[in-house]
Amino acid sequence: MSREVIALAGDHGGYDLKVSLKEYLEEQGFEVLDLGCHSRESVDYPDFAHAMADAIGHEKAKRGVLVCGSGIGISIAANRHAHIRAALVHDRLTAELCRQHNNANVVVLGGRTTGPDVALDCLKAFLTTEFEGGRHQRRIDKMS
Repeated sequence: MSREVIALAGDHGGYDLKVSLKEYLEEQGFEVLDLGCHSRESVDYPDFAHAMADAIGHEKAKRGVLVCGSGIGISIAANRHAHIRAALVHDRLTAELCRQHNNANVVVLGGRTTGPDVALDCLKAFLTTEFEGGRHQRRIDKMS
């Protein structure tokens, strides 16, 4: 049985949070496709959003996690790709809703705005919440 691959990427502002989320994902049995960055040295977040979009577009992973300082810039960059539905979340409820109503395939967190416990709670909700379909599918279809 193959393990689900989760792509993970972030810039220097999200580096510390990315490291802790990677550890959690591996502990839970996910295979992590770590797309960088690999240090706190300043880098450009669009590069990592585009790498995430490429990985999902080429079916190297079905879902992903992005982290930058606030989560805003990297989510904007990721959502420029038609096959990406990246949702910046701030708590468990927004993480659940992004899956239930928007079928988000990428969850985005702010390394400087979201504490590690809240971020972990958001990630758990993202991974375990199913898309409701129904009326929500019609709306998703209008975005694609």
